[in-house]
Amino acid sequence: MRTKEFDQDEAADAAMDVFWRKGYAATSVQDLVEGTGLSRSSLYSTFKNKEELYQQALYRYQLKTKSNIDLLSNTGPVKTLISQLLSRIIEDELADCQHRGCLIANASLELAGHDEKTAESVRYNFERLQLALEQLILKGQQSGEIIIQSSPQALAIFFVNTIQGMRVLSKGCSAQNRRAYLQNVAEVALSTLQ
Repeated sequence: MRTKEFDQDEAADAAMDVFWRKGYAATSVQDLVEGTGLSRSSLYSTFKNKEELYQQALYRYQLKTKSNIDLLSNTGPVKTLISQLLSRIIEDELADCQHRGCLIANASLELAGHDEKTAESVRYNFERLQLALEQLILKGQQSGEIIIQSSPQALAIFFVNTIQGMRVLSKGCSAQNRRAYLQNVAEVALSTLQ
């Protein structure tokens, strides 16, 4: 039996980039062949079909964004950590000249309403960010750093919504306005913790 002559994770990362750029529906198998450098037979034998490869791409994106979750478990002032997260989102968006936004938000808008596997992946990604924010906000409330006594869960959901909104907003902003728009949103969001 022949062993595969390519790295499956690298192929999934390359496919992730194609799906991220084009969306699921607009991505053809030929796009995936060209994007990964694999033959059709290698794609099918490894990933079975386009749907399975898309799920692998969503998983690879989850790994790629894990550092955002990890940031929230660092030591330091709660507001500073949330501010750093929002700043990281802004810089990610400004560095993305292709205006791809968030692959998970894109999946949510394109497929999650009618594809249960995608909906499950989207929920997991949003919930892991929500939980990390919720724990951090609760810590800030318990230490007295965050005075507002709103539910930590409600505040965390608000920040997840804000972050995804920033990602979507960034896709449609003109280049000269992107930074100002995103910074304004971040500042207003942070003011809720005053």
